[in-house]
Amino acid sequence: MTDERSAPGKGAVLVVGGGISGLTAALEAAEVGNDVFLVERNPYLGGRVAQLNHYFPKLCPPSCGLEINFKRIKNNRRIRVYPMTEVTAVSGSAGAYQVTLETKPRYVNNNCTGCDACAEVCPEERANEFNFGLDTTKAIYKPHMHAFPMKHVVDMNACTKCGKCVEACKYNAIELDMQGTTFTLDVGSIVWATGWNPYDATKMDNLKFSESDAIITNMMMERLAAPAGPTGGKILRPGDNKEIESIAFVQCAGSRDENHLEYCSYICCMASLKQISYVREQYPEAKVYVFYIDLRTPGKYEKFRAKFMEDENIQFIKGKVADIVPEADGGVTVVAEDAVSGNKVSQKVDMAVLATGMEPAIKGVAAGLGLTLDNNGFVLSDEDKGQIAAGVAKKAADVVTSAQSATAAALKAIQAARR
Repeated sequence: MTDERSAPGKGAVLVVGGGISGLTAALEAAEVGNDVFLVERNPYLGGRVAQLNHYFPKLCPPSCGLEINFKRIKNNRRIRVYPMTEVTAVSGSAGAYQVTLETKPRYVNNNCTGCDACAEVCPEERANEFNFGLDTTKAIYKPHMHAFPMKHVVDMNACTKCGKCVEACKYNAIELDMQGTTFTLDVGSIVWATGWNPYDATKMDNLKFSESDAIITNMMMERLAAPAGPTGGKILRPGDNKEIESIAFVQCAGSRDENHLEYCSYICCMASLKQISYVREQYPEAKVYVFYIDLRTPGKYEKFRAKFMEDENIQFIKGKVADIVPEADGGVTVVAEDAVSGNKVSQKVDMAVLATGMEPAIKGVAAGLGLTLDNNGFVLSDEDKGQIAAGVAKKAADVVTSAQSATAAALKAIQAARR
C-alpha cells in the first residue's frame, strides 16, 4: 500500500457513494464552485439505479438519467472520482475534516479502452454479482455495458494470473501486480450517500429462497427484464429458462417485520407493480398473483395501480405469505391466509418474486466512522458538524426522492464546508 495526500482549496466536499444520490450531490456542489471528491466502493458509478430495467416516474431505462450525469461529471474539473474506494477513518470537525480512504487495486490502468480482447482470452469465470449471480463473467470483465468508467477490472478471487489477458492487451493496460493505495483528504464537509443493499432473502426461512431457482428477488427480476441482463431482457425462469404462464409477487419480504426490517421500505409495492408491467408486455395472458399486507402507491401512482386492479388476469390477495413450497416440476406453491375471506390460499405458480426490502448499506461500518444511526440503521445527519445523509443512507426512498434529498444535502454540505 502507498500513502498519498491531497488538499484542495477551502470548501471541499467529500461525497461517499456514487449512486444517484451521490452523483446528484457531487454535481450540485461542484457546479456552484466547490471542489468535490466522489468515492465509490464499486468499480463503477451508478449504484442500484444502474441495475434497474426501468425506474419511476417515467419508466425510463437507467441510462436515460445516468449517462447525462456521467457526462456532467466527466466535463467538470472540480470533481475527482475514486472508484473501488472506501472511507476507513474520519477525524476533525466541520470545515476541517481529515478523511482516510483505501482504494483497492483494479489491476487495470487508465490505458484501458474497454475493447474486451482481454476477456475473450480469459479462461476463468466468476459469478456476476451485477446480475445477482444469474450468469457469469470472465475473471477480467467490464462491470456492465454502461459502466462509468468504462474500464475492465480483475477479480483476483477468480484470476489464476495465467497472463493471457496481458498478452492480448495492445495497450499495456493490465497490471496483475497492481497495489492498492491509502490516502488522506482534507475536506470541509461530508455527504453520506452510501445507498442500500437488498435485504438478504436467505434470512427468511419460510420463503425458501435458497431452495428453488423459481424463487427470485425483486432486484433479480429487474436484471431478468433488462435488455443487457442475463437473458437479454426475456423473463425466463432461472434454472430451466421456462417461459412463465403464472407468477406470484410476495410483498413485504422482510419489511414491516420485527424479526427482520421493522420499517416499510417504501418502494416495494411500486416496484412490484412496475414488474407486473414487464410481465404483461411479454406474457399478455399470464396469471399474476400479488400477496400483500397493504398496497402503498402514494399520490399520482394510484392511477398506475388502478389499471392493474382492473386486469382480470391479476389477482390481489390480502395476506402475508406463510410458506413457499418448491414443486417437482420446477414451480412453487405460495401459501397464505386471505385476510378478507379468512380462507387458506395455496397457489401454484411458475415463479415467485420476493419484494425484499432496502437495508442501509453503511449500517455495519457506521459506528467505526463516528456516525450516528437511528434504530433501523439509517444515518442521522448532523448539520452543525457538516455530516449530511442523502438518499437511502437517510431513509428508504425512490429515485426521485433520493435525488431531491441529495440536492438538499449538497446545499447543507456547502454551507458547512465554507465556515
